[in-house]
Amino acid sequence: MLEGPKVSQSELAKRFGVSQPQICRIIKNKERILSEWHRNGDPERKRKREGKDAALEAALLRWVEGARAADLPVSGPLLQLKAKHLAEALGRPDLEPSGGWLAHFGARHNLAFKKPLAEKGDAEQPTAEHWAGVVLPGLLRNYTPSEIYACGETGVLLPASSPGKGESAGDRLTLLLCANADGSEKAPLRVVGESPRPRCLQGVNLGQMPWSYRAGSLAGMTALLFAEWLQEFNEGMRRQGKSVLLLLTKHETHPYLQLSNVRMVFIPPATALAQPLDHGIASDLKGHYRRRLLRWLPAERGTGQPTLLDALHMLAQAWGDVRPGLVTSCFRAAGFSPDAEALALTLAPGLLSQEQLERRTLMDEELEHDGEPVEADRDEGTAEDEDTGEPAAVQPCPSEREVWGSLATLRRYLECRATSPDLFQAFYELEDAVHMVLAG
Repeated sequence: MLEGPKVSQSELAKRFGVSQPQICRIIKNKERILSEWHRNGDPERKRKREGKDAALEAALLRWVEGARAADLPVSGPLLQLKAKHLAEALGRPDLEPSGGWLAHFGARHNLAFKKPLAEKGDAEQPTAEHWAGVVLPGLLRNYTPSEIYACGETGVLLPASSPGKGESAGDRLTLLLCANADGSEKAPLRVVGESPRPRCLQGVNLGQMPWSYRAGSLAGMTALLFAEWLQEFNEGMRRQGKSVLLLLTKHETHPYLQLSNVRMVFIPPATALAQPLDHGIASDLKGHYRRRLLRWLPAERGTGQPTLLDALHMLAQAWGDVRPGLVTSCFRAAGFSPDAEALALTLAPGLLSQEQLERRTLMDEELEHDGEPVEADRDEGTAEDEDTGEPAAVQPCPSEREVWGSLATLRRYLECRATSPDLFQAFYELEDAVHMVLAG
């Protein structure tokens, strides 16, 4: 219209029901308005709304354009994770990109986040039987057992207690478990709770714990939290120089990401295959966790019920108690092991599993140690009899409460000053040794 027969600004203002100065501003900024309109590509847009953080949105938009130019899939959860990382780089660590923020960002820049084809998958696979009988074996042949991982979630409950600030009685926790087919590696536990800032975690060096904690709505896994874990898992594989296969179930909280060292493969929901975690790995972890909860001795420890921090440590110990032999047998039983066809998927009646054999052997060894004479004590007594000097002051034997108090002090020191999660493995072994002494 501006390029046609000359029309006065006053006449244009009357025709469109706006003021004459507004028409003047539009004509003055015609080139900029047309450029932004073409870049946005939304003919129905009438207003140019800016976000609250223009620098962040500009950086994020450049990243989206670069990813799409490289033909990389960009999903909503991945965009939220990238926005958080960019916000931290720009000095905004408190920014939490929500679903509403993502929707407004997409509307402002005419972005649509569609599921990648690899995530849709169901329509592309002829049948579930074909996937289980042909596609999966072909995938497994390209990887060794140490390079085949499975991940999934399970839930546990905190014991009901007198809640403190940031904790509530009977809280639910979601655990993200991940292990490889030969049981040689179990990823550190990712625990999701409801409280964003639990009081018991204040002062804890969270980066050096053998577990990690995140807050999610109703203590459940979200697509954003899972995408964050995927990026960390991929980075860990990159540092190890490994390219791995990650098997997981289809779920709305499991977004597909194009990763450098991790190939994600979704198990079709219609297949008869079950997650290896559901074949006994998750239940074994829960059994170890319940056992540690039951042996918590409030009277001796001088405390009430375990806190969230206590539960996180017990869960890490329980995850460590899951033996490689059990993990391997669960992968085989689920059909997710390259040599699964050569092995029976179920145990014959009366036969012990590898895990049961290992446990029985461990119990036999403990019984043998219990029946052996303690030579160290005898030697110590002889030395005392032969000592003819001045008798030294003898320290009284600490009570059980004092022992637990000392262990609690040591654990707190490690929580605040630890330089590696591996230090807690030594502490957990010490704590188990004390339990064995008290039980004996």
